[in-house]
Amino acid sequence: MQIIRGTKHIPEPGPYPVMTIGNFDGVHLGHQIIFRRVAEIARQNNGTAIVFTFEPHPLKIIAPDKAPPLLTSFRKKMELMEQCGIDQVVCADFTQGFADQQPREFAENILVGKIGVKEIVVGYDYAFGRGREGTISYLKKMGEEFNFQVHVIDPVELEGHRVSSSYVRELIEEGDVTRARDFLGRHYSIQGPVVHGHKTGRGIGFPTANIDTSKVQIPGTGVYAVYVTSEGKVYSGVVNIGFNPTFNRDRLSVEVHIFDFGDSIYGEEIEVAFIERIRGEIQFDSAKDLVAQIEKDIATAKTILSRNPI
Repeated sequence: MQIIRGTKHIPEPGPYPVMTIGNFDGVHLGHQIIFRRVAEIARQNNGTAIVFTFEPHPLKIIAPDKAPPLLTSFRKKMELMEQCGIDQVVCADFTQGFADQQPREFAENILVGKIGVKEIVVGYDYAFGRGREGTISYLKKMGEEFNFQVHVIDPVELEGHRVSSSYVRELIEEGDVTRARDFLGRHYSIQGPVVHGHKTGRGIGFPTANIDTSKVQIPGTGVYAVYVTSEGKVYSGVVNIGFNPTFNRDRLSVEVHIFDFGDSIYGEEIEVAFIERIRGEIQFDSAKDLVAQIEKDIATAKTILSRNPI
């Protein structure tokens, strides 16, 4: 899959460009349906399946105080798009100037002028341009004028809820990673570099990898059964997310204990896939009580992971 950074570097239009436009944080089931439809139409016309997306998240520019933590890193999002059959991603630099574009200006200069789009696939709630003035009906009018076709994908519902990034985020904040998996079509995962921590786990016999998760949505506090990918290999483990009340910590940390693993991985980026929440965070009276609970958590995690191979 080809990744193009910035609209200035868009190459000459490929054969029969078919595209979708959006941020697509989380790449949930609804997004996947859109991507697969784009790929399907492109294949039918020997064309190119394109996603036009943005970096950073538009809210970071338009309303920074409302910008949510990301459900997917840029790299993870690209990986998931490629799995859906996308050939090319155009990642626009989302600036205030880009946000202030008139819908017609964007359609004429970018969609038609640079990409030469033939068909566009969008979700039911899509809008573009300054103040989201470019509604779907407006996009269809542009299609009539500039000779491209617009397809609208209906909302996707699952278990009585509409599939959306905001709902997935709510589930993850609550620690309900099992239900979030149903809406994502995969286990929720986070990526981040391993950083130095307080070495508390090592001191009580359970060394942990502390992860810098400042750029991603962290699940609610508690203990989870997880799979950890390091250097292309997958390991079983258990992760604690919380403030370590037993040791009077006041900073949220994400600490993963990888089973049967002794390598030093400081500075390495790892991926942690959340399989199931085991329990909430507990303050223990002593380190001895904590160790006893950790041993129980590890046994529970191994049982959970044996039921959920990856």
